[in-house]
Amino acid sequence: MAIVIGIDVGISTTKIVGINGEGQVISPIRIKATDPVTSLYGAFGKYLYDNSIALGDVAHVMITGVGAAYINSPVYGLPTDKAEEFRADGLGARYETGLERMIVVSMGTGTSLVQCCGDDIRHIGGLGIGGGTLMGLSRIMLQTDDIHQILSQADSGNLANIDVQIGDISPNPLPGLPMSATAALFGNAKSDAAKEDIARGIINTVLQTIGSSTILASLGSGIKEYVLIGNLTLLPQCHDVFSALDKLYGVHFIIPKHSEFCTAIGAALCYKE
Repeated sequence: MAIVIGIDVGISTTKIVGINGEGQVISPIRIKATDPVTSLYGAFGKYLYDNSIALGDVAHVMITGVGAAYINSPVYGLPTDKAEEFRADGLGARYETGLERMIVVSMGTGTSLVQCCGDDIRHIGGLGIGGGTLMGLSRIMLQTDDIHQILSQADSGNLANIDVQIGDISPNPLPGLPMSATAALFGNAKSDAAKEDIARGIINTVLQTIGSSTILASLGSGIKEYVLIGNLTLLPQCHDVFSALDKLYGVHFIIPKHSEFCTAIGAALCYKE
């Protein structure tokens, strides 16, 4: 069956996909564990079992991600190589969207930005804001890092009680900025703010900062299409935040179907290169 396995190894989460000879993605999955080695081998075993794939059906294994540094031997004795993570980001996003020119925004613990112009795929920077920021602020301000609890609270939160908007400081819209545009994240927060409002504010701060930074990073490139990948793309607030930025700046943020698995897909595609 000649399947190439792509594995994105995080510190505690591993994502794995297979790409068959026809270039089709097969049943991506994600596994959490206490360390990257356990996570990788657990994900690999579960993936083969769930999809009735024999070891002999696997032509090659490609691993990437920060946890790949802990893997220094062939996975289950199979031919194994490492893929450069930023190139994997670009190849995976291109596979999912069909775009040749874009900036790939990988939203993980932090955020990396990868510019793609055809086969020219290069890391152009990043910022130390991402899922790690969301979890850390939630632990301090909400006394929890349970993402389900955070999302439940945020669902009924009101950003008007947290952020300063243009309408709060000006009786008229400013040039190019509607009254609802953000003037200061958390600038309107009170010491007794409701947890629901704080939760919504934390998520909005992380996503809006990533979005605005991406737009600024693209200035001068002519690129206005940005592909969002990584675990944060699963947050339901992504639609509201990035749609608002689309309208405000005339750009296009895209969340592909397999957004959280793009890097693993790209790792497999690195072998096909």
